[in-house]
Amino acid sequence: MTKHLKPADYLKKILTARVYDVAVESALEPARTLSQRLHNKVLLKREDQQSVFSFKLRGAYNKMAHLTPEQLKRGVICASAGNHAQGVALGAHKLGTRAVIVMPVTTPQLKIDAVRALGGEVALHGESYSDAYEHAVALEKKHGLTFVHPFDDPYVIAGQGTVAMEILRQHQGPLDAVFVAVGGGGLISGVANYIKAVRPETKVIGVQMADSDAMVRSIAARKRVVLNDVGLFADGTAVKLVGEETFRIARGLVDEFVIVDTDAVCAAIKDVFVDTRSIVEPSGAMAVAAIKQYVATHKLKGQTFAAILCGANMNFDRLRFVAERAEVGEEREALFAVTIPEERGSFRRFCELVGNLPGGPRNVTEFNYRISDASQAHVFVGLTTHGKGESTKIAANFKRHGFATLDLTHDELAKEHVRHMVGGHSSLAQDERLLRFVFPERPGALLKFLNLMRPSWNISLFHYRNQGADYGRTLVGLQVPKKDDKAFAQFLDALAYPYVEETDNPVYRLFLQK
Repeated sequence: MTKHLKPADYLKKILTARVYDVAVESALEPARTLSQRLHNKVLLKREDQQSVFSFKLRGAYNKMAHLTPEQLKRGVICASAGNHAQGVALGAHKLGTRAVIVMPVTTPQLKIDAVRALGGEVALHGESYSDAYEHAVALEKKHGLTFVHPFDDPYVIAGQGTVAMEILRQHQGPLDAVFVAVGGGGLISGVANYIKAVRPETKVIGVQMADSDAMVRSIAARKRVVLNDVGLFADGTAVKLVGEETFRIARGLVDEFVIVDTDAVCAAIKDVFVDTRSIVEPSGAMAVAAIKQYVATHKLKGQTFAAILCGANMNFDRLRFVAERAEVGEEREALFAVTIPEERGSFRRFCELVGNLPGGPRNVTEFNYRISDASQAHVFVGLTTHGKGESTKIAANFKRHGFATLDLTHDELAKEHVRHMVGGHSSLAQDERLLRFVFPERPGALLKFLNLMRPSWNISLFHYRNQGADYGRTLVGLQVPKKDDKAFAQFLDALAYPYVEETDNPVYRLFLQK
């Protein structure tokens, strides 16, 4: 059981914590673009700049620096989703001791490799931190190692509290609130103890993911609650059970909590990148997502907020998902299912409508269609927007012009799966030729294509997704009778877009041709 300490004891432990053998005093930087957009001053505490790209080395090293020589000789063990693991491995290397690190099998490979590079012995076990923790406790007893808890230990909490000590030293003006991502609760416990002792008027606001909200549920229930499962997108805060001591501290000292979702965090990762040109991990962006949500909810202006960017251990391949969802999270992209009459000219009429929407034309970010009905065409379309709340207005505009429309902007099934599944075999696609085009990413490129087409040719398949490049890669199916081969060749010459014909591609024949 963790020993309960008084706030004065924690203040002393934070002031005397041994963290700077391995940690640096990270910068506190203004997020100028975000601040201007929110009409509030946002400060970013750059814990992503630590040598292990996370604040976790503070608490881990502080704990290990207070172990006896005998304990260090036997070695240490910990359970971690990754960032604490790197802190323990680095501390063990610095102190010349063995470190066994138990990590969930879901841990990003980046973090596993980083721990091994620091000399840590990695054991993968379970699907969450809690599973790894149980295995680590068993190994601790079996091998006589000393357990270094990632959050529920006074020395670890005190080490993390040095983040708040630096914030208040670096910014001595008004500070309305500090936003802190919460997993097991070690960081927010240290931050809350220091801030409430030194600047009690500053709010401490905890942030949790909607699918990993163990602390919020525990405080609501007035006892620690074990989650059956946790989301793994923000793996650094994916904890099923918060600490006994961290729960006690958070319940007594944290002012309030904000719950954020995946799309909001993806948008926040983009916000941080815009202001810093750095990429933080999902847990590292949670505090920024919460500030945006908090400002919108309470309609605040002219206040000063600090967000702790607590980590930047992001798997590179996850960026694809983040980029995809950031625009939706910021509502800079709206998604729709639009029904178009399967008749000559209707496709062009819809494209012209997109180019003349109220508030100015919108760029098409995605367009997926496959002929499947003789009378109606169902199109999945993505459009850029100028801000939140526009998707309902755009959908209403489509309906006014005779196109039945379903707003999919907030539909998880559409965002996760259906956007990738539009298409398939079609018995209606007779005389179909399939071509991969490179369209220039500029207004009018699609209308040029449509205007040069013969009215008798029908588009039977269209697949396009904006990838952020200068040119869009588009797959088009066109129903062109054999007798029009010469005219079709002339059309392609006049169009002058680079293309590859894929009509004989076996993949096309297997998945798209009836």
